[in-house]
Amino acid sequence: MPVLCLEVFEIPEEPYQQEIAVVDSLKQDDVLVCSTNGSTRICFWGELLSTAAMARGARGAIIDGFIRDSRKIMEMSFPIFTTGLSPVDSNGRGEVVAYNVPIECGGVTVNPGDIVFGDADGVVVIPKDVENAVIHAALEKVQGENKTREALREGATLREVYDKYGIL
Repeated sequence: MPVLCLEVFEIPEEPYQQEIAVVDSLKQDDVLVCSTNGSTRICFWGELLSTAAMARGARGAIIDGFIRDSRKIMEMSFPIFTTGLSPVDSNGRGEVVAYNVPIECGGVTVNPGDIVFGDADGVVVIPKDVENAVIHAALEKVQGENKTREALREGATLREVYDKYGIL
């Protein structure tokens, strides 16, 4: 669920309307991906949005911007990737201007339906039109790494293993 949030400099008459609509529209297995266009003022995400997202079956959130309530979110085991932390909220600082549309997040284009995967090493985006080829290549790489690791454990030199499998 790609989301675009932009800076504002006044409190809207009806705050949070699009933010609420975004979270309420999340479906099972969705990952919310939000761009704040590099803003250091907007704190789009927090504990309550995480709670609502989890209740709808969302898998996590990627926020190219700041979040708050990080300890509570970690206690919930809701996977989240973020640029940084801030104690403020979005009211009067940022507004959702579009969602479920292509965005740029962290310098990468994210389209509705793309696959996003994140772990302790970071986040990758797999465009939907190449998902099968990318997943196949990734699984082949893992199989090669497993063979490489086993050969190294058995005492082969790094040179021998690299020459045989071409993986390092």
